[in-house]
Order: sequence, then structure tokens, then C-alpha cells
Amino acid sequence: MASPPDICIRGAGIVGRTLALLLARERLNVVLVESPQPSTAPDVRAYSLNGAAKALLQDLRCWPESPAVTPVHQMQVWGDQGGQLNFGAQEQGVGQLNWMVDVPVLEALLMQAVQFQPQIQVVQAPVAAPLSVVCEGRASQTRAELGVGFDITHYPQHAVATRLLCDRAHEGVARQWFGWSAAPGLTQPQAEVLALLPLGGEGGREVALVWSVHPLRAQELMAMPAEDFALALASACEHRLGGMQLSAERAVWPLQLARAERWIGPMPGAVKQSFALAGDAAHSLHPLAGQGLNIGLADVAELVRVIKAKEFWRPLHDIKLLRRYERARQADVQAMGLVTDGLQRLFAQPGPVWQNLRNWGMRGFDRSGPLKHWMTQRAMGQSADRADR
Repeated sequence: MASPPDICIRGAGIVGRTLALLLARERLNVVLVESPQPSTAPDVRAYSLNGAAKALLQDLRCWPESPAVTPVHQMQVWGDQGGQLNFGAQEQGVGQLNWMVDVPVLEALLMQAVQFQPQIQVVQAPVAAPLSVVCEGRASQTRAELGVGFDITHYPQHAVATRLLCDRAHEGVARQWFGWSAAPGLTQPQAEVLALLPLGGEGGREVALVWSVHPLRAQELMAMPAEDFALALASACEHRLGGMQLSAERAVWPLQLARAERWIGPMPGAVKQSFALAGDAAHSLHPLAGQGLNIGLADVAELVRVIKAKEFWRPLHDIKLLRRYERARQADVQAMGLVTDGLQRLFAQPGPVWQNLRNWGMRGFDRSGPLKHWMTQRAMGQSADRADR
């Protein structure tokens, strides 16, 4: 890169690489800081991506092909006492609700695209630039060094994730259960959320599991032999997909709701340099709605939109410019955080009164018509036009 960098992106995950590619197309000189973190463990992650995220990645020619991408035609949600929700692509007038994407394949496509983009220089350490964008994830060291507070609410749950091969085809249906389970060492059952997400393309029999349970229950599940774990899971999901066997290792991590106290600001001790946060460095949600990466990519799209629309005389480090991005994204992230946090808390309340209330609410919402349609459109990334911002 002959010219000095315009933007330094700290973090080369999906959000960071996508941002780098979009900015490079605007003829900006981008430095992408890649911190090698070798791991021998296989990556079992799979993300649910909505239409807006798909369009963004297709525009970069980084959208995977089948079987690394699986369309979701229907979502079924069960409560803990007969409550049920059904979301169908047909009733929304679309071909798919969203798509399940294999993370390693998507990361490889983005990495390859970065290598062929001359406007992007990949480095191992940050460099000075008018604008630095922090995309390092929720444990961001740079965010801490910048003195930005990260307000964290720790949920009494850990996510247990893996992949499984099932006797029956998933039929493009994402399935989720809200329920209760006993945890060793505790006298009362604990709330849990179990999600089985279709993988392997149309007609596939593989699913991704995200099982949000009490930390003690998570320890028990992680210690089980593979066969016992598969049997426990098949029982918990009511044998909807028949017998199951693990096709990957298990992973576990704590769950939290978190948001940075500010998303932008001047770089400490530097002149004419500013920073912005994006992705999990700015926010973290409970996975029950499957919106984590969608929100991170929406951050990327909004930041690029703000930069493209800036006045020609306004520099990239201008705080007023960056505040447009912060205002636009904070409202959406806060709204989604309230939804996911509210659902988690509602289904964590014990007792028959709460049980009857939430299951009555599920049945009512399933028949609500316009409200259900509006909420589904929001989750699909088809929100209202924001051109007035």
C-alpha cells in the first residue's frame, strides 16, 4: 500500500473482513489487523443470516454455495406448557425465512477476497489512521485500552454447541424449545433453551445445536459420553428428528447481554484520530433469537453508508460524522436486546402463573396476524427505510 492508511480495522473476523472489503471498494486504503489465534479444535459454529446480511455478502461475492448454506423455510417454537409458534416463509410471501451458514466456509471466502483486494493490507499490529474500527469481539482488548465501559449482564446459562447427524431430514425447519431441566447440585429445575438448526443444504440430515442451560447442567452435558449426550438431546427435543449421533466436538461458553457505553470517540493521546466499535465489540445478545451476526453486519452496512454519504470536506475522524453511525445503530441494538432479554427472563420465571401467562401469550401471538408479520419481517432484515437519517 503506497498511500498512508485511511482506516485501520482491528479484528479480522467476519465483521472485520466484510467491513474491509466494503471500504476498499470505496477506494479507501484499509489496514486489517489480523491476530493469529491457532486452534486445533474444529469450528462447530453456524450462523443464521437474514436477507439483508445475504444481500451484503452476495454483493461482495462471498455468499457460500450449498451445502455450506441451508435455507430455512419454517421455524417452530415450543413453550413449556403447550404454547407454540410457527413462522413460515410462505405466509410471509418469501422463499426462505433466513439461511444457516457454515462459519468456516464463509470465513474462508472472505479471507480469499481480502487477499485479492489491493486496497487492503493485512498486518499483525495496529497502525495509526484517521479512523480505527474495533471489530475484535466481545472480549476486545482495544476497547478496554480505550477506556470504553462494557455493561455486562451475565445470564445464569452457558451455551453448549455441537453438530449432529439425525435419522430424519430436517426439511429446512429450525426448531426451538423453551423448557426446564434438573441441574446437578440444585434443588429446583432450571430454565433452558434448546435450538436445532438445519445444516447440509436442502434435504440434509445434519443440524447445529445451541443448548442454553444452567452452568452446572452444561458441565454435566460436556462430561457425558457422546452416546449418552445424543440420547439426552433426543429426549429433550421429543425425538422430532429420530435418533441422533454427534458429528463434531462439543463447545461451551457463558451467555451475556452486553453493550458498550459509547461506540465512538477520539483516540486517546492522538491528534485527528478517532475510533468506532462494531460487531460484538459493541454489543452481545442471548443467542435465542439468532441475530448476533445479523446485527454485526448491519453495523458494517450502516458505517459504510455514513462514510459514503459524508460531506466531501468532512474528515473520517470527525466525531459528528461518526455520531451518525452511533445513533443509527444504538437504537436497533437496544431494541433487539430488549426483545431477547425479555424473552429469556420471561421463560426463566418459575411457577404455574408465569407458565400459563407465557404460553397464553405464545398462542395469542401466533394468531396475531399483522403483529406477527411485522416482527417476522424485522427478524428477516426487512425493516423500514432509513433514508431519512
